[in-house]
Amino acid sequence: MKYTQGKYIILKKSAIARNMYSFEMLCPEVAQIAQPGQFVHIRVEGFTLRRPVSICEINRSKGTLRIVFEIRGEGTEKIAELREGDAMDMLAPLGHGFTINDDYKKIVLIGGGIGTPPMLPIAQHYGEKATVITGFRNASAVILQEDFAKAGAQTILCTDDGSQGIHGFVTQPLKELAESEEISAVYACGPMGMLKGITEICAEKGIYCEISLEERMACGIGACLGCACRTKKNDEEYFAHVCKEGPVFKAEEVLW
Repeated sequence: MKYTQGKYIILKKSAIARNMYSFEMLCPEVAQIAQPGQFVHIRVEGFTLRRPVSICEINRSKGTLRIVFEIRGEGTEKIAELREGDAMDMLAPLGHGFTINDDYKKIVLIGGGIGTPPMLPIAQHYGEKATVITGFRNASAVILQEDFAKAGAQTILCTDDGSQGIHGFVTQPLKELAESEEISAVYACGPMGMLKGITEICAEKGIYCEISLEERMACGIGACLGCACRTKKNDEEYFAHVCKEGPVFKAEEVLW
């Protein structure tokens, strides 16, 4: 796993929803090697542990990365206080990303809440081949819909309370698509319950599926063993480390 540590200038900062922020950083050496599904590990002044944030956009020509994150505690609140022109201390890119296969004809991307941002680089790669299903608590939490549309992807929006889009969960549109179309692969990131439901649908329909797990991380490089999850390979159970062997896994490998 190749990664670098450095301080990178924040070029753009914007609030895109309640307690949700988008940062664009200038980091050419990271942008050259970053892959969809990987993450950055941010050092927060005054805190011992870094904070992991998924990569939301990779622009190799501009040498930039974009991250989108939600304030969930004191650490991410401190990150949100950074301004354009400030330097952000990052380890990046980290983890194992999604498998990209240009032979795929029809792709379904599924993001739940803050699991939505890592779907954008994949949508930008596949363009019109992609259908993006996203789920949020309510209309005030909805993000990145225009970005997915700009990438050429079809978008399907769900909210828990029906305040925007479909009233319900992301699994329902997935079931309908799986019944009506031939899907090459499904990629997903979000809460564990959502990922388990998606995995079951894909297993039933024989659809290849990769999922990105959300897990608390300390070191981010597989040294502290703090983010282990139960998985299996060749019918043998073992504990994989989400930060290094993930966060992306073949759905069939994860033990729920």
